[in-house]
Amino acid sequence: MNNTSTPTFYIHDIPIYGDAILAPMDGYSDWPFRSLCRELGSAMSYTEFVQVEKILSRSKQPAAKLHYEEVERPITFQLYGDDPNKILEAALRVQEWGPNIIDINMGCPAKSVSDRGAGVGMMKSPLKIARTFTKLSAKLKVPITGKIRLGWERNKNYKLIARIVEECGGSLIAIHGRTKEQSYSGNANWDAIAEVKAAVKIPVIGNGDVKRVEDIEKIKNYTGCDAVMIGRAALANPWIFSRLDREHVTPGQVRETVRTHLAKSIKFYGEEDGQRLFRKYAVQYLLLRTLTRETRKQILKPMPSGEFLELLNQVYAVTA
Repeated sequence: MNNTSTPTFYIHDIPIYGDAILAPMDGYSDWPFRSLCRELGSAMSYTEFVQVEKILSRSKQPAAKLHYEEVERPITFQLYGDDPNKILEAALRVQEWGPNIIDINMGCPAKSVSDRGAGVGMMKSPLKIARTFTKLSAKLKVPITGKIRLGWERNKNYKLIARIVEECGGSLIAIHGRTKEQSYSGNANWDAIAEVKAAVKIPVIGNGDVKRVEDIEKIKNYTGCDAVMIGRAALANPWIFSRLDREHVTPGQVRETVRTHLAKSIKFYGEEDGQRLFRKYAVQYLLLRTLTRETRKQILKPMPSGEFLELLNQVYAVTA
């Protein structure tokens, strides 16, 4: 963790203070959660990805997914699509909403995204990526970055794609050390992340199998990457951004984080939806497997936020 006034690295001319960043995760890194992680020490905020067609259709969805508050800066808007012209048009539109950085998702393995040539599907078309980054870097006022995977099992072209992003004006590469077919299973390939770091001069963020605080330094030392993205491990332990493993988080810290997250969720989504959407995080935070079946059922049933917090106090009075 960088506790000095010296930036850890720069994205173009934007200083980044810190080396651990919440990874963008569809359905999870919404404003309540990512702003919470930013408060706990995540060095910057990436939004959930937004489809460029949604932006161009003037749907209300992008405004919600790209919401941020000033204290979260630097803020990165993540977009995905398969048409360089539409990506440029959408990026120019959302640039007016004030992000510090715009990132292109070239790593999502979901069939609904990759089968239409977006996400990791874009890595099958290096020339399309070159056209996209050339257009964006020429027209945008903010830095443009990319998040990739290793590619596909039959075509692990991550080094080529990383060089294309750099040569066509990209300011940073984030790489998840798994292939499309692996999705989120198996082991992340840190050797490949090291190869990307060696292949480009722009900053590289490594992503994959960072589960504990010690893993942050391990992957940095192993790969030479400038910073680390943490995804699934942060769902159960957002305190990792404060350099705490889950067993070192006190009941008081859990209560405080739960209160903060629940309040943010209700503020953002309203009482009913905020409560409902918060429960998937509560399952992770509270380590529900360690509680009795009856207590788990109580925690997961819908109830007003005041009742939930009172129940939480009772649970921790027993377990603390």
